[in-house]
Amino acid sequence: MSELALFVGQLFNGASVASIFLLAALGLALSFGLMRVINMAHGEMLMMGGYVAYLTLKFTPPAYGILIAIPIAFVVSGIAGAILEVLLVHRLASRPLDTLLATWGVSLCLQQGARSIFGPIGDEVTAPKWLGGAFQVTHGALNGLSLPYARMFIIGFTVVVVAALGLLLVRTRIGLYVRAVTQDRDTAEAMGINIRKIDLLIFSLGTGLAGVAGVVLAMLEPVTPSVGQAYIVPAFLVVILGGLGSLIGTTIASVMVGLISALTQIVWTVSLSKVFLLLFVVAFIQLRPRGVISVRSRALEET
Repeated sequence: MSELALFVGQLFNGASVASIFLLAALGLALSFGLMRVINMAHGEMLMMGGYVAYLTLKFTPPAYGILIAIPIAFVVSGIAGAILEVLLVHRLASRPLDTLLATWGVSLCLQQGARSIFGPIGDEVTAPKWLGGAFQVTHGALNGLSLPYARMFIIGFTVVVVAALGLLLVRTRIGLYVRAVTQDRDTAEAMGINIRKIDLLIFSLGTGLAGVAGVVLAMLEPVTPSVGQAYIVPAFLVVILGGLGSLIGTTIASVMVGLISALTQIVWTVSLSKVFLLLFVVAFIQLRPRGVISVRSRALEET
């Protein structure tokens, strides 16, 4: 494989990893931008989506199992998020540190529950045959380049999800309410918007997206009880780097994080790559404290 083919291949891998980061980070960005709470159990919603995919493929035709698992994981993780929001997050929303600690406790409980049910060893999710191959380049400057169809599917699917979410927030009345509550909760409530329902809807939507991220991630690596912890930290970095509450900023930041992670692994080990990524985020935040895109709102000014 030529150096150019290796470079392009890593760019492609970085784009697919960035897609998973983006799906996982969207929920965090939406919930923090709206409610100013940090959900430490968000990674376990991703883990839950992976196990939903594993179980779904046991009872559905292999050719369509992944496509069936995606909406099921969205609903299951969304319902789990709604329960978490009603029983815990909403009651502690005015105390961010208490919310952080409480959701961290929920995270540990969910991990242990997954270990008790599925065991500590990872479970494989086999991609359908139509996603099992790869596009091969056999001549020219990119000779030896291999682009797996599964990663192509992940990138394309993420583009569709982000576009649909953007349309929801920009073109619908619900999106108008969400933007109003994000800008100024008190004024939005005074104008008749039911902020309680908006909080519940967006929090559930965010956890549902995390579940979907778990499904697509399961096509790349085994599902384990701790898989969410491996992706929640990069997701937090994406949210911080992109600008708290910014959908566009989160999208740009996920691409930056995914590409940096992939390209630095060409010359360094995975551990050194993570160190460099963290240093990059710290340096970037020093130059732009509000992230890639600065979101102005009264609530953020008060935090």
